Amino acid sequence: MASACFSSVQFSPASSRSSPPAFAKRRRGTFSACYYPTRRLALVHLGAAAVPQTVGDFGAPLRSLLKSDGNVAEAAALWGTALASEIAEEEDLADWVGKDKRRMLHAVYNVGDMDKTIKFYTECLGMKLLRRRDVPEDGYGNAFLGYGPEESNFSVELTYNYGVKKYDIGNGFGHFGVAVENVAKTVDLVKAKGGRVTREPRPLNEGVGVVAFVEDPDGYPFELLERSPTPEPFCRVMLRVGDLDRSLGFYEKAYGMELLRRKDYPDLKYSAALVGYGPEDKNPVVELTYNYGITDYDKGNGYTQIAIGTNDVYRTAKAIRKYGGKIVREPGPLPVLNTKITACLDPDGWKTAFVDNADFQKELE
Repeated sequence: MASACFSSVQFSPASSRSSPPAFAKRRRGTFSACYYPTRRLALVHLGAAAVPQTVGDFGAPLRSLLKSDGNVAEAAALWGTALASEIAEEEDLADWVGKDKRRMLHAVYNVGDMDKTIKFYTECLGMKLLRRRDVPEDGYGNAFLGYGPEESNFSVELTYNYGVKKYDIGNGFGHFGVAVENVAKTVDLVKAKGGRVTREPRPLNEGVGVVAFVEDPDGYPFELLERSPTPEPFCRVMLRVGDLDRSLGFYEKAYGMELLRRKDYPDLKYSAALVGYGPEDKNPVVELTYNYGITDYDKGNGYTQIAIGTNDVYRTAKAIRKYGGKIVREPGPLPVLNTKITACLDPDGWKTAFVDNADFQKELE
């Protein structure tokens, strides 16, 4: 499995777009202008045998019409209307996904010692404790930490399940990435606090910038990237996938993310791409990594999901189903909080929760 870091090779966004994946060459919701008239003509020539069995509710009426008077032309017109309606609905849904107000809210994962983890994040990584709550009746507690208010910044939601001290991170989750002004200084601080450094500071490709890797108390890897001050130091969440083109197509269509850059590393036998809702120097992104020949990963039970804001969880769920995702929580309000959410799995089984934007703001109040 490739251990090299996506960040360690520099390349320009312009060059990365010179040979986009096949799916990126087709605009979302675009169809051939000659395709559907051809389907109508096929109905006229083939008669009842050409009527599909599963297109909305139109299949049975069409077959009934053909059996009663053999009016193929009328049946073809009805079929064309159904097809046009289906096309319009898909285009409308794709357009809505692209216009929906979305941003990455937080990453959720389990920890074995809440106090110890909070101490590491605040003292070594410079995060702030934003809110914390304990729910003893349900046997868990959680805490939110980040580099700015949740109304505008990405955060991590740590979950501690009473009595559970250790989790299996698996080999599918990659790492979190944070930007720091001085990587070497941060690494020294981690060492002084008793933290584990898994990769000492080293220059990025062509000597531009510095990168290092450390682990938090539960073993979650953090990539430290040397950057100038940024409004969003939490850079990325890296996940490994079994088919990069398939994942990119899904994240673009179902999640409405933009492909920011992509790079193949044949010598290291892996490819990686960054997707998100805005420029990576100002927004957190998802880094999808494909290791050549590996199509399945052990996800463990530590990392849980990413949460994304949306204006409509119901339409979001519809789009996810449309583009091949699996809904694991039907859209609707949570008990007690009444925050509307929906949750799904991407093609590799990585979970994402979509949270109603207005409800999330109320929750923060």
